[in-house]
This record gives sequence, C-alpha cells and structure tokens, in this order.
Amino acid sequence: MIDTKISAPIADKIPTTFEIHNDVRIDDYHWMRLTDEQKNAEHPDEQTSKVLNYLKEENSYLEAYLKHTEDFQKDVFEEMKGRIKEDDSSVPYKKNGYYYITKYEIGSQYPIYTRKKGDLEADEEILFDVNEMAEGHDYYSLGGLSVSKDNSKAIFGVDTVSRRQYTLYVKDLEKNTIYEEAIENTTGGGVWANDNKTFFYTKKDPVTLRSNKIYKHVLGTSVTEDVVVFEEKDETFSVYVSKSKSSKYLVIGSYSTLSTEYRILEADSPNGDFRVFQVRERDLEYSIAHFEDHFYILTNKDGATNFKLMKTSIEKTAKENWEEVIAHREDVLLEDLSIFKNYLVLEERTNGLNLIRIKRWDGTKDYYLPFQEETYSAGVFANPEFDTEIIRYGYNSMTTPSSVIDFNMNDQSKEIQKEQEVLGGKFDKQNYKSERIWVNARDGQKVAVSLVYRKDTQLNEETPLLLYAYGSYGHTIDASFSTTRLTLLDRGFVYAIAHIRGSEYLGRPWYEDGKLLKKKNTFTDFIDCSKQLIAMNYTSEKHLYAMGGSAGGLLMGAIINMNPELYNGVVAAVPFVDVVSTMLDETIPLTTGEFDEWGNPKDKEYYQYIKEYSPYDNVKAQAYPNLLITTGLHDSQVQYWEPAKWIAKLRVHHTGSQKLLMHTDMETGHGGASGRFDALKETARDYVFLLDLERITK
Repeated sequence: MIDTKISAPIADKIPTTFEIHNDVRIDDYHWMRLTDEQKNAEHPDEQTSKVLNYLKEENSYLEAYLKHTEDFQKDVFEEMKGRIKEDDSSVPYKKNGYYYITKYEIGSQYPIYTRKKGDLEADEEILFDVNEMAEGHDYYSLGGLSVSKDNSKAIFGVDTVSRRQYTLYVKDLEKNTIYEEAIENTTGGGVWANDNKTFFYTKKDPVTLRSNKIYKHVLGTSVTEDVVVFEEKDETFSVYVSKSKSSKYLVIGSYSTLSTEYRILEADSPNGDFRVFQVRERDLEYSIAHFEDHFYILTNKDGATNFKLMKTSIEKTAKENWEEVIAHREDVLLEDLSIFKNYLVLEERTNGLNLIRIKRWDGTKDYYLPFQEETYSAGVFANPEFDTEIIRYGYNSMTTPSSVIDFNMNDQSKEIQKEQEVLGGKFDKQNYKSERIWVNARDGQKVAVSLVYRKDTQLNEETPLLLYAYGSYGHTIDASFSTTRLTLLDRGFVYAIAHIRGSEYLGRPWYEDGKLLKKKNTFTDFIDCSKQLIAMNYTSEKHLYAMGGSAGGLLMGAIINMNPELYNGVVAAVPFVDVVSTMLDETIPLTTGEFDEWGNPKDKEYYQYIKEYSPYDNVKAQAYPNLLITTGLHDSQVQYWEPAKWIAKLRVHHTGSQKLLMHTDMETGHGGASGRFDALKETARDYVFLLDLERITK
C-alpha cells in the first residue's frame, strides 16, 4: 500500500528578479543552479549542499511513493530483460578488407567490438571490450570508433560523466596498446588522413560545450603542439569533421538550424589548406557526397523546401556551378542519399512514410523498394563499401521486429541477414494490430497518429492509452518496434505516436510550421490528437497518458498547462521547460545554436511568444495530472535545474491530489544510464508508474 504519510519536499523560495523589454520575471528557484565546479567539488559549499540535498529528498520521496511497486518493478525489469537475446551480435559489415561485428555476452552491460580479416571464417580480433573498460565507473560511454586506412590503429572517445565531453585516445591494434596521447573535451571522434598518422578532431568550448574548433594531431607528438585548422567563431554555428565515403576528401562541416557550410581537403594531403565548398548563406542548407569527378549536393537551393539533388565538378564547387539531378517535389521530402559504383540510392518520405529509391547511374533502372504495411519505419544503413551491388537496409513496424536486409540492386533479390529475436516465448506478431488515423487539427491541418495494441484489447473509455511525441528540430519519430513496449501492450494499453508539427513527417513545411513563432502548433496538435482519440472511444480522460523527453518534455510541460484535465498521468524525461531563462543565457550549452529553432528572446516579439508557452513560466493554480519527471545531474542538453525548478513551482500551485514526482540520476546526463540493463530499470520504473495509476499490479 501507498504510505499516505509521506510528505513531498518543499523547496525554499529565494526570489531573483529578471527584467528585459520592460517585463519583470521573478524566479523563486534560481538558486538551484550550480556550476560544474560546484557539482564536482570535493568539499561542497553551502549552496551546493542545499541543492544536492533537495534533489536527494525528491529521490527519496519518489522511492517512498513507489515502494509498494518495488517487486513489480523488478518483475517488469526481468520481463523486459527476458525478451532480449543477451548473447547477441550485429550483422557483420565489411570495410577495407575487414568484417566488423559488435556483440554482447550473457550478463554483460556493454558491447564488445570485434573484427575478422578477409572473411567471416577468420580468427576474431577483439578491438574493445567495453565491459572491462567500464569497470569502476557508474557511467561509461565509448564512441567515435575510427580505424586508420592501413587498419593498424583506431581512434576512440570515452565519456565517464555523461556530459558528452569525450577524451580521445588512439589504440595500436597490432600491439594492443594505447598511445600516450589523451585529448580532452572533444566530441568523441576523430578522422584519419590517408597517411595513417595524422588525424583531425573537434573540441568544445569548455563553458557552452559548443563544438567550435577543428584540430590536427600527428601521432607521436605532444597534444600541446596540435594545430587549430578551423575555428567557428559564429556562436550560432557548430562544427564537425568527417571523411567522404570515397576516402578522397576530409570534410569540415559548419552547421546551424538554417544554414550549412563545408570545407574540403584531399585526404592524401593533410598538411594542405581546407577550401570552402560554398560559402554560407542565410537559409541555404546543403550536404555533399563525393563520386568520381563530381560532388553530389542535397540542398534547398532556389526555394527547394523539400530538398533536391544537384551535382558539380570537384574543381568548381560554388553554387553557380551546381546542376540539377533530381528536381524538387512538393509532396516528397528528399532526406538522404547513398552512393555506390553503379547506383544512386535515395531516401525519401511521402505522406509520412519512408521510401527507398534505387537508380542506376546509366539510367537503365529506377525503382522503389516495396513496403506493404500501413505504417512502418525503413532506412538505409551506412553501407561503407563502394564497389558493391548490395545495399543493406533496415525495416520494422509497430508489430514487426527489426530486420536487417541485404538487397541486390541488380536482380532485386533480397536476403534477410537478421531478424530481431523476441525471447520469452510469448510474442507473436499476429496478436497485435497497428493502424494509422488522421486527426483534424484546429486550424484544418490533418495530423497522423500511429497506434498499436493487442487484437484482444477492447477499445473503449476504460482502455489505457499512452500517447508519445517529440515535435522539434525536424526530428521525425517513425512507427517502429519496441520489445519493452510489449510490457504495456500485453497489459491492455494502446500505444500511440502523434506525428505532430515540428517534425518532418509531412515534409519540410511540417517542420517550418512548428517552430519559432509557430511553435504552439506543436502543442495544439498533440492536444487535438488527444481529444480525437477520446472522441473516437480509444480511451478517456481518466485513462489517457502522455510521454515525451527533452524537447518532447517541453511538449509535456506545455500540454499540462493548457489542458491538464485530458491526462491521468504524464512522464516528462529530461524536460526542456525553462525556455525563457535558458534562451536568454548564452553561457548554457546549445543556447546560441538554437535561436533559429525557438527564437532569440532578446528580440521582444520572440520573448513575448516564448513566455506565452514556456512551461515553467506558465505554471498556475490548477489540478495537474499525476507527473513523473526524470533528469540527470550532469545533463549538458537540458540542465538538471530546469526540471528541479519546475517541480518545485508545480508543488506550490498544484490544487489537486495527483502525485508530482521527480527522479534525478546523480551519476548521469541526458541519455540516462549507459549500461543496457540499467537503462531497462529506468524504463521499468516509468512503465510501472503508469501501470500503478491503472491499478495494474502484475
């Protein structure tokens, strides 16, 4: 039973006044903000102790409230874990003479990276056993694995704090030793030049964490001698470095929300100077891929809102030399391309669904891969080999587990290399139904909702339904499969994804219509989908739940301010809720790069608009739904103090009896736990919070 004597933490009010545009805001909880130095200090000061104690009190309150579900959480965790093939491995992919494989062993939290030379019958070479490397760490992330052209060395990045600040190392794969060089505060990866001794990497601003400098390092030299080859001084842009699939070019990319710019250098000449491909212009976006004597350019040039494909010679790369290859189409979003020796492969999106188009360079073939389900997710893998007739792609839907498929572009035959195994003996895809409905939004737009549920689930006002969405940055949530979701479906839940504005589900205009001064469309779309699901008798207000994370957590905060009566419970993960304060503070990671997404509140028009929807600024006296908020102390994307301030303010204004709960992971950041089983424990807690509200106890 729930202990009704548990008292919720009440945070002190220490008003701080902010004034801009002749408007005064009073923030009672600004004191919760700590610097990295304060958080990591060996001897905490008074403020640090006060903040950390408050977060721990919230954790204790959540733990006490959910104590009666501890056994259920363990059961759900074991159930989720039991569906996973623990001794699993990826489909091998071939690159530069080696087959690379990622595998897991029974009981292990982390992957093991291996390779085999020449063919799959060769001896296995272990490159990195992350389980051994992670020993002694509460959090451990290995990323950016990059092997030199001669296959003898590998760059890799390590983050043990979960703040996405990686230390770069180089491993000698032949001697199985680590070079002395350690490069701190990087994005986690490096790119080799073709001399096998020079590599390029990206460093971050130590305060804002904006990736702003590209360095060159030569093995065997001191890191202090590394040369800055490019610095991005525009605070609204970030940078990265990569290599063309052809291995001919090193590429430095500068990007903002609305503009891109590239610099290129022959990978055989690492001491040369990078040259600008096409100088940045406001509202001009493009990406490049090299093939023989040309670069192929995916771009929105000349008003191509949904993007088109162009090409230009390797010598003349400025936009006046670009020639059209595939024209812009109003009803087709061109998302990506892959280049092969004989084929061009295009990833498109029409009416919300992924399409894969295959086109021979000589023009003799041009066709689409056939997909049959009403709603699904499909995408092309990296396919590092250039001279091949085989393209590898992935396919899944809300009822169909993931498959990795090799497709022969010549004879159009396909071979399923791997189907995701769902263990436990209870899953049969024939027991589930997936569908897509269209909702009339209040301004006349039609918004798609993808749903999945067991066929034996009765759809009525007593049916619990969890509605998920994200709705920002043009990031589209496709209708994909989840083994953990079966925990809800098998207990009578409907799971739904609202494809709201702010994504690119219906093309680039769908994104443009859900940002800046149109951001509220994201929130009203979600609310209108919620109301339509209730009207169609899929559920009712007493059994409707909502979930979103990060910018999707902003969505959760907005909808419960606007229509709290629609939802019985909400899960807001690492929620971006203090939008005005964050967007006014350019020392916070991500802020300057996001003015084109949210607007710059130093401009009065944007300030007023953001303030109208910012969840923290719009908390008011009303009954809020049952709420579970999750965050991480070291989160660099959404700082922990945003959700901490939010729940403190909600507690003061909440007029109902519904529970407001928060959990802060004191060891991790934006992505949560790093181990695959630890992450499942977090999901089990979130799901049991919802199941408990439905009085489902087993």
